[in-house]
Amino acid sequence: MVRELEDGERRRERIRLAGIDAPERGQPWSRRAREALAQRVFGEVVRVNAVARDRFGRTVGEVYADDVCVGCELLREGHVWVFRGRASERGLLGLEAEARAARRGLWALPEAKRVPPWEWRERRRASPAPKPAAGSEAGRFACGSKRSCREMESCAEARFHLAHCGLRRLDGDRNGVPCESLCAAGP
Repeated sequence: MVRELEDGERRRERIRLAGIDAPERGQPWSRRAREALAQRVFGEVVRVNAVARDRFGRTVGEVYADDVCVGCELLREGHVWVFRGRASERGLLGLEAEARAARRGLWALPEAKRVPPWEWRERRRASPAPKPAAGSEAGRFACGSKRSCREMESCAEARFHLAHCGLRRLDGDRNGVPCESLCAAGP
């Protein structure tokens, strides 16, 4: 997104939408939710009312495109859930309930496919990642706090995190090669 700052300066920045939780990659409705967000903000200058910073250093904020609350519209259209456990969610719960009652968006999916993202993430954390073969190069790496390509020190480490830690975001173009800048020259 391009964010317009109070002093009129503009810059590109990753923003986590406050109050909502979107389907994770691999979850039903994930692609449609991302497309709905992109339609609202891609190439747009947005206004962000910053609320906090998350544990990854991203700004968490209420995002407005053309003075329309982006998170609210995604809820109203049934693309996302309300992020539970925050005091600010009360006003958003009505939008989620409205979409659910009208069976809009992900609420039209069969109930078994409507797994909230926080439950999806918990299930993934609870299922252990496969162990690398003893004596393999991957044995020197461990799943942990590394989450992005800029944190990887080698292509081998990026490949390990993709294969064993479930970090599919390392393979943004889904061609099987993680962290293209590290792995373009080979392993």
